[in-house]
Amino acid sequence: MKEKLKNIPHRRWTELGICMVLALLLLVWALALELTEPEREATAAQKRQFAVARVLDVLEDNAETQDWTEGRRIGQQYLEIEILTGDWKGAVLETVNYLTIYTNVDAKVGTRIIVRLEADETGAPYILSVPNYNRTPVLLGLIAVFALLLVVIGRRKGLMALLGLAYTLASVWFILIPMLLRGADPILTAIGIVALTTAASLILLTGLSRKTLCATLGCIGGVAAAGLFAALCGTISPLNGFNLTEAEELILRASDRGIRISGLFVSGILIASLGAVMDVAMSISSACWELREVDPALTRGALFRSGMNIGRDAMGTMANTLILAFAGSSLNVLILFQVYDYPMIQLFNADSIAVELIRGVGGSIGIILTVPLVAALSARIMGRNKKQPQKAKK
Repeated sequence: MKEKLKNIPHRRWTELGICMVLALLLLVWALALELTEPEREATAAQKRQFAVARVLDVLEDNAETQDWTEGRRIGQQYLEIEILTGDWKGAVLETVNYLTIYTNVDAKVGTRIIVRLEADETGAPYILSVPNYNRTPVLLGLIAVFALLLVVIGRRKGLMALLGLAYTLASVWFILIPMLLRGADPILTAIGIVALTTAASLILLTGLSRKTLCATLGCIGGVAAAGLFAALCGTISPLNGFNLTEAEELILRASDRGIRISGLFVSGILIASLGAVMDVAMSISSACWELREVDPALTRGALFRSGMNIGRDAMGTMANTLILAFAGSSLNVLILFQVYDYPMIQLFNADSIAVELIRGVGGSIGIILTVPLVAALSARIMGRNKKQPQKAKK
């Protein structure tokens, strides 16, 4: 065992140390935010009680399909269910399950559902509603398949990518969102999270190297460019977080906590464009490193041109990825615009369309500017100066 530890390179120990520091930073930061959070009165949502239940019997069912429901049944069911989790686990209750076109939990014997519970004056439970199916096993299974495929096909790289993804999600949930709720500047906070998660993800994936440095700096620069463009467009438009669909709920539920709603628009673009920009940055940096390994005599100019050529190929596909992702999230809105046959002047000036357009184009501009930035950084850091003589091979 000691011999194996001695054989581990010094650089690897350094990489492990940096990873531990980054993990410790995340843990300490998240704990500090949690422990310094002032006590607040429980919200209405926190007071609600939900539980997983199993349908034991369908006592009565008068739901039926309609011509316009595309197979969905409308009506109501009388169910006998058993509570499987929570304080009233094991209780057998009866409830009415209302099936509408929007809330449609069409239950059968054995179906696992989510129920909302309340207690009456005597403390006995009763069911208020049946809001959802129990989708937790399906979602956990989907995540497990994703993780398994990533590790099996990617092997060590896949495992490191999975750890990087977990680190990014933890940073967003435990650091970014709590800080925004405390009134931190959304744009500066998002930039800090982008820098932290980019460094952590790429160090985990490729270790400490010049290509990691180039990709990290290029990724931060590209994401910052996307945010700058979006902020500029938002200022000129004008368009900000108050134009988002969730703004009204945030004003009602979280305005007393100091959250700066206007900056959430740009902050969201910074986070949304991170993955695509990181992909392009790492692709160019890694390819330039391989070229340099194959031909150490490559000058900085030649390496820059190669990086640009590689980046141009990735640029088009990744820009399409972002544009189509944002278009897909607004598909229902686009359909409604065609249904109502809105004039083009209203189509281009509607908040919902303008928001998605700036998101997609802003992220794509970040990708485009990442290409020359990473190519230049790779050429400067990896390439050989034209006047610098090539070292003789031993």
